[in-house]
Amino acid sequence: MISTDDIFLLAEGDKAAFETAALELFRFQAEACPPYREYLDRIGVRREAVASLRQIPFLPIELFKSHKVYCCAEPPEAVFTSSATTGMIPSRHPMRSLTLYEQAFRGAFRAFYGDPSRWSLYALLPNYLRRKGSSLVYMADRLIADCGSGGFYLDDYDALLRDMARDPKPKILLGVSYALWDLAERYAPKLNNTIVMETGGMKGYREEIPKEEFHRILCDAFGVEAIHSEYGMAELTSQAYSQGGNRFRCPAWMRAVCRDVNDPFEGLPAGQRGGLNIIDLANRWSCAFIQTQDVGHVDTDGSFVVEGRVDHAEIRGCNLLVQ
Repeated sequence: MISTDDIFLLAEGDKAAFETAALELFRFQAEACPPYREYLDRIGVRREAVASLRQIPFLPIELFKSHKVYCCAEPPEAVFTSSATTGMIPSRHPMRSLTLYEQAFRGAFRAFYGDPSRWSLYALLPNYLRRKGSSLVYMADRLIADCGSGGFYLDDYDALLRDMARDPKPKILLGVSYALWDLAERYAPKLNNTIVMETGGMKGYREEIPKEEFHRILCDAFGVEAIHSEYGMAELTSQAYSQGGNRFRCPAWMRAVCRDVNDPFEGLPAGQRGGLNIIDLANRWSCAFIQTQDVGHVDTDGSFVVEGRVDHAEIRGCNLLVQ
């Protein structure tokens, strides 16, 4: 099986090498990951019959809430959990190696933003900081250290704006959506030499509005031309980034594909709207093939747009294992 180091050496656009690595990882996880193995059995897919990337089934992301999606005999170094509103069950993602996770997020950041030391990273992640097990907080903490400047801010917007104004370096303001909206409404600060990057929905704190409208509100308030976005989740090891327009691009070891929301086993061609599936080869010790609950489309160049969420009534795959 392809080594961990080789995963991060995959060349951008090398489809043949990506498919070879994905098939090798599929054959391993189809045997070694119990929930994935059981899921394949229930949908009638034999591991040895899968001969191409398009034949690999994707595990419904809901199973991270009800099953231990893990395929290593040794205990994980950490267990990352998803944020969950009251009454919801969080997902749990056992992370065998924090070094692997750090390789993934550092590699993705460098691919899209270059050397972290040229940036200051300011993190406005209040709901994530108030709980344990956030992979986003872990990532931001290490990237802040790599940058050498910046920091976490809970609700102290005055200190955040004061520190950013004094900082001569190019800056990234990484914030959960509702906190950025709150900052925009209360202060409308015009930010200089700063990238504003949002990382997720309103988490039940604010109303959900179309992404284009939300980004326009932030652009007007902060005086920036575009809003960047980070696409990540507890169930993934890697992140995709949008540098404007809600169009995400993946690092070389990650890929998005589209499926029919009414038939999760039917793939869709480029440009058609459907459910988003993610292949994350850095999910080496869990499952690399994830059927998400996001809706969007994937273009011919591999970039993808997130348009919303799949209605729970339309998700057919997950009930095969959820008891």
